[in-house]
This record gives sequence, C-alpha cells and structure tokens, in this order.
Amino acid sequence: MLKGIPNILSPELLKTLHEMGHGDEIVIGDGNFPAANYANHLIRCDGHNVPDLLEAILELFPLDTFVNKPVTLMQVVDQQNEPIPEIWHKYKNILSIHQMDGSQIGYEERFDFYERSKRAYAIIATTEKALYANIILKKGVIS
Repeated sequence: MLKGIPNILSPELLKTLHEMGHGDEIVIGDGNFPAANYANHLIRCDGHNVPDLLEAILELFPLDTFVNKPVTLMQVVDQQNEPIPEIWHKYKNILSIHQMDGSQIGYEERFDFYERSKRAYAIIATTEKALYANIILKKGVIS
C-alpha cells in the first residue's frame, strides 16, 4: 500500500500509466468491449466500473493539452433513436473536476473507435455494464 495512490489502481496499471509517454493513449473498455482482441497490452480490472477507474486514473494522469480533444468516447450507433448514455454525464462531471469541459471530448464511430484502440498503448478491460462506456485518454505532460 502507498499513500495518496487510489486503491483501485493495481500495480500493473500504475506501471503502465507511468511507462506511457506524451501522446500515448489508453482505452478503458466496458464489459462488452473486445479488449483482448485489440490490446497490445491488456490490463484486467474485473469487478470495477469505468467511472471509478477514470476518477482514479485522472488523479495521476495528465491529459494532453496540445490537442483539442484528449478524451474520446464511442459514438452511439443509432444517434437518431438512442438517448445520450447516462454514463457520459458521469464522465463529464469527473472531467470537470480535472479542469476539462465537454468541448474537449471527441466522439468516434464504433468501428473507427475499435481501429484506434488497436494502436493504443494499453487497454483496460472492466466489467462495466453501461453501454457506450468506452473511453480513450491521451496522455499529456507534467510541467
């Protein structure tokens, strides 16, 4: 155990976050996300949800300030008929605590999101049940 480190962050996840460099991306996938199929480096976080992991990661992880949208969500497939996922409101609240606003969130079509995930430094697999809970974070610098 260490002081000041959220308990939800495993040693493997901490090591991965530390290894990542400026511009590297990490995906936090929900329980339906095909993480093992796409991951260069897979981190299992079974039993945890995405909002709790996002909150803990952002305590340590600087988001990239050199790009307009350092956070990306998977678009809803049927944008005409499906409501905005409730979990996105949670994400926006968590991001606002870390001085990020909704204009800094990008959205990618499902298959484009999958392709981008293949190039990510790592993918965190969770057991999150909410649909469209997948999120990509682009690492920034500490100045």
